[in-house]
Amino acid sequence: MSHSPRHRRGHGIVTRHSSWFSRFARKAACYAGKPVTFGCSVALIVAWAASGPLFGFTDTWQLVINTTTTIVTFLMVFLIQNSQNRDSEALQIKLDELIHKLDTADNALLDLEELEEDELNEIRQRYLDAAKKAREIADKKAASRKSK
Repeated sequence: MSHSPRHRRGHGIVTRHSSWFSRFARKAACYAGKPVTFGCSVALIVAWAASGPLFGFTDTWQLVINTTTTIVTFLMVFLIQNSQNRDSEALQIKLDELIHKLDTADNALLDLEELEEDELNEIRQRYLDAAKKAREIADKKAASRKSK
C-alpha cells in the first residue's frame, strides 16, 4: 500500500493511507463490540470454569484466567482509545467545517475543545439560556394558537 498523499473529492484535503496500527485498532474495536465476540468470551469463561474440576481448581488454573483477562483488557484499552481518539478528532473536524461554512455561525466556537472547563461551562450556560428563551417563545406561540 502506498503512503503518498491523495486529494479527496476536490476539497483540497490531503489524506494518507492508514497505518497498520490504525487499521488493526479500527478492526479490533469493531469486532470487540459485536455480540458474537461477547458470546465467544462467555463461552471461553464457561469452558474455563467447567475445566476447574479437571485441574482441581488449582492456583495455576485460576492464574490462567486472571493473566489472560488482564492481558486482553490491557491491550484493548489502547486499541479502543486509539479508535475513540480518531473518531473524536474526525467528528470535531466535521463540526468545525459546518460551523466555518455557516454564515450565521459563531466562528469563535471552532476551537471549543481547547478551552478550560469553566470557559466551556460559561458558553454552555449561554446556549442553555438561549434554548430556554426559545422554548418560552414556542410555548407562547402554541398557547396563542390554541386560544384562537
